[in-house]
Amino acid sequence: MEDRVDLTQGRITEKLIKLSLPIMGTSFIQMAYNMVDMIWVGKAGSSSVAAVGTAGFFPWLAMAFVMISKIGGEIKVAQSIGENSINKTKSYIKAAIEINIILSILYTIFLIVFNKNLIAFFNLGDESVINMSRTYLYIIALGMVFYFINPVFTAIFNGMGNSKTPFKINTVGLIANIILDPILILGLGGFPKLGVAGAAIATVFAQIIVFSLFLYTISKSKHEYFKVKLFKNIEIKYYKILYKLGIPVAIQSGMFTIFSMLLGVVVASFGPVAVAVQKVGSQIESISWMTTEGLAVSLGSFVGQNYGAKKYDRVTKGCKIGIIIAMILGIITTLVLVFGGKYIFSVFISEPKAILEGTTYLKILGYSQFFMCIEIITAGAFKGLGRTYIPSIISIILTGLRVPLAYLISNPNLMGLNGVWWSITLTTILKGILMISIFIWLFKTKKLYHVLKDNNKIVKE
Repeated sequence: MEDRVDLTQGRITEKLIKLSLPIMGTSFIQMAYNMVDMIWVGKAGSSSVAAVGTAGFFPWLAMAFVMISKIGGEIKVAQSIGENSINKTKSYIKAAIEINIILSILYTIFLIVFNKNLIAFFNLGDESVINMSRTYLYIIALGMVFYFINPVFTAIFNGMGNSKTPFKINTVGLIANIILDPILILGLGGFPKLGVAGAAIATVFAQIIVFSLFLYTISKSKHEYFKVKLFKNIEIKYYKILYKLGIPVAIQSGMFTIFSMLLGVVVASFGPVAVAVQKVGSQIESISWMTTEGLAVSLGSFVGQNYGAKKYDRVTKGCKIGIIIAMILGIITTLVLVFGGKYIFSVFISEPKAILEGTTYLKILGYSQFFMCIEIITAGAFKGLGRTYIPSIISIILTGLRVPLAYLISNPNLMGLNGVWWSITLTTILKGILMISIFIWLFKTKKLYHVLKDNNKIVKE
């Protein structure tokens, strides 16, 4: 564990950057998994992209369940590390992994049993796209346990202040995915051309590699934190604490996915090209939110460790620095998407109609990037404090507003397909403004310190 960063001492900006860069790198790697798939699947046409995009909602929905143990584990590992409590740290790690394994098994069964019904929800209309979607979802379901456990391993290492190890491991997984995608999707090197099924197999195999490397690293570690025996002497109180912290974020993540699926139904009514545009466009746009999310995870770990160590001044200074960096990222991304969207989108799909629609998508979503970055970084600060419900409530309400707004303004007599994109942008702007306003109010009224000092009333152990 020589890569662990002690966040309770030293220069704040240096510590945040040192921890956040590998986390950002890991976020880019997770994004790159999907983007690499899209690049190669895109070679097979819009129908294949639409199939992967539709089935891809359900692995995305899985993140809601992953968040229960991921967020709770990350926060409490960081706080217990700050308290220098080895026993608490071990208990939180053990509970996070156990919860994750149970939920992954249940979700796998759900995807396999209801495979047909889940894809039918989108009313795709094209039998070929439907069959490809079902095949992709079935294969992904078989590897769902690895999809669940790897983010939790990453969160545990991040909470301990060791972001380099997850970055290195996930990089290996990405390289495997990059190599396997063209081979399995297009049938290079004498392998059969598997198309969408090949993309799913490549993703699952890469996740298995990542899981294996995490296990190897943990088995070789001499640190006391990892010496736990799973499902032996289960400590329910730690389950409850993780659930209390993770459930608000899990509900937020799940509702976000459900709202996106409902929007997906609206988008699907405009045809396969529209679905492909949304899928590819969202992957491109994810550069912004995944980068900021990496910074937010770093800030959450920083806040958690310093809260545990009762160094409240460092918490406040760290939050200010994190927000400033996020604002800079937001401005840069806005400029890139608004003015360079056409060139970026054409890398993924060569069809002229899709490029035209994709350019419009990126331009409209580009206007919201500054506010999205503010929303994400502020949510990271709240999570580090254990106040996960504040950003969750804001996100659920305003993200939910997208659905009726999209149905209203996407009417062909109004804005058509662009109305869906504007519903996303407008609600994102509102979320960013509201989130930072509440945080500033807490800070200026001195209630931010009050939140920190009374946090044990929120999460009782």
